[in-house]
Amino acid sequence: MIVSVEIQTIEPLADSAPFGATGAYERVIGVAKGEVDPNAPGNKGIALIDKAPRNERGRVEYITDIFVLRPKDPAKGNGRLLYEVNNRGRKMLFGNIADGPQGVNDPKTMADVGNGFPMRRGWTIVWSGWDPDAPRANKGLGLTAPVATDNGKPIVQTVREEWVSGTRGGALESFKLSYEAASQDQGSAMLTVRGRASDPPQPVPADQWAFVDGKSIKLKDKAKPGFLYEFTYEARNPKVQGLGFAATRDFVSWLKHDPKAIEVTGRPVSHALAIGFSQAGRYLRHHITAGFNRDEQGRKVFDGIHSHIAGVGRLFFDMPFSQPARTNTQHEDHTFPESWFPFSTATLEDPLTKQKGSVLRGDGSDPLLIETNTSTEYWQKGASLLTTDPLGTRDVALPDNSRVYMIAGTQHGGRAGATTDAGPNVNPRNPHNPMPAVRALLVALDEWVVSGKAPPPSRVPTLSDGTLVDPDKTGFPAIEGAAIVKMTNQVAPAGDWVKPKAPERAYRTMVSRVDPDGNEVAGIRLPDIAVPLAAYTGWNEYKAPYPAGEIADRDGSYFAFPAAKIAQRYKNRADYVAKVQEAVDTLKKDRLLLQEDADKFLEKARNESRVNP
Repeated sequence: MIVSVEIQTIEPLADSAPFGATGAYERVIGVAKGEVDPNAPGNKGIALIDKAPRNERGRVEYITDIFVLRPKDPAKGNGRLLYEVNNRGRKMLFGNIADGPQGVNDPKTMADVGNGFPMRRGWTIVWSGWDPDAPRANKGLGLTAPVATDNGKPIVQTVREEWVSGTRGGALESFKLSYEAASQDQGSAMLTVRGRASDPPQPVPADQWAFVDGKSIKLKDKAKPGFLYEFTYEARNPKVQGLGFAATRDFVSWLKHDPKAIEVTGRPVSHALAIGFSQAGRYLRHHITAGFNRDEQGRKVFDGIHSHIAGVGRLFFDMPFSQPARTNTQHEDHTFPESWFPFSTATLEDPLTKQKGSVLRGDGSDPLLIETNTSTEYWQKGASLLTTDPLGTRDVALPDNSRVYMIAGTQHGGRAGATTDAGPNVNPRNPHNPMPAVRALLVALDEWVVSGKAPPPSRVPTLSDGTLVDPDKTGFPAIEGAAIVKMTNQVAPAGDWVKPKAPERAYRTMVSRVDPDGNEVAGIRLPDIAVPLAAYTGWNEYKAPYPAGEIADRDGSYFAFPAAKIAQRYKNRADYVAKVQEAVDTLKKDRLLLQEDADKFLEKARNESRVNP
């Protein structure tokens, strides 16, 4: 429960500039203090809570950072919360859903909030901290959680970590540890390196690396780009990470139900929606399955949830010495836990583990759930398992409170302003922006929650219509000089993450079939895919000096059509615009595109220089 909220700042957003009919917004920044009863049913499952220090009331305490954008005139808002789960402490809402700039964690100006989409809809936008180790610089959102002990003595456990230089986090000068090393004696630790997860690890000699301090190590020479560095050591002082789930639950419930919450929201809250991108989408799937969408009084927390680009993942979180920043792909973090049964909202039996279950709990706490994924999640994150049985032998029917959509021809993290620069990859990167579909489906979720108007039917590749196929049977055309991926990241039952070994059996993960151009035939086909000037994929491959042939961590590919092919496909600009108009009209009819985005697609088509006038 929340015991106090301290508002540190209330100030205008964007110099009180108006956002349509909603008008001006305010920034409300502060901290919330909470405590949980470790013996309450909703809290007993939190890892290490039995070893956490307790206050005089026998409760375990935490503090979470809070950041709220609310209408300055509360009457002009819609009375609903839009809660974005932060991604490693970062606010990603405006850089994604509002086509704004990347990396803005302290939105202050009109430029920071892109097209202002969430404000123009009238939502009160809320963030709070959940990860105890998330960076707090520049308004990063974190959680102050206690360290677990064994009757006052430090808890020590063998831990394994992995780092890759030059991919996700840029070139690494040193390797930061998730936990404090119990000893800086090199004899108690082991560093190895290998090119691929399937290669045998090679020890790095002790004279080639050293501890910088208890929380980092450094190589004598530069790290090899793309190579996997693995470090096993004795770690100590784990935090009670799972309090992050409780903190989100408690703060959102407080905003919905406590009369004092009006000091933060400006008005009573009728409904709460949540959205999360990538890691944050996986957080939301985990939030549901772990039972945290029911508050301590038995009330539903989020009425609707939109999880974007999570695949079938959850988090390596709420376990002793877990590392929630990790994300399992074919090349990196491949043996860390992320995707375990149940995968789907359908109730199924797992033939590998003999478990039975669903992502949803069926106990009255389940939200209305929309899951959107790009092509990359089908190749890297097992997204086909959202709508098939675990062995990929049949399509499954989802419950009425769940929808799943694939946004065709898009890479993980696709957004406005993405470029075709190849980076560390063989093929140019995919610039396709999925956010018009994400915006439309967020509006559909809002309508579903408020009025009961069901969203569009799920739109994914299926076995029954022949659009869901094995990765080596997509029908992708031969393109000179292109690397063409024909395998997916393996999804298998979770094993020992400290001493991993190859699984005996794995689940069947499949992808969408493509048309003769190389574009996916299933899912939501936005105009760039439906009326193409290029082929867009969710996969790419690394090139030397990175380990060649490995699937790029999150990048797709882009293959521009030759001018002759475009001229053959479209008679002239008017013909091209007419085809875009047809695609736009169909998407609008199906409630998969908003009018404002339809207008932008048509304007872009009228000015498309690659098509002859």
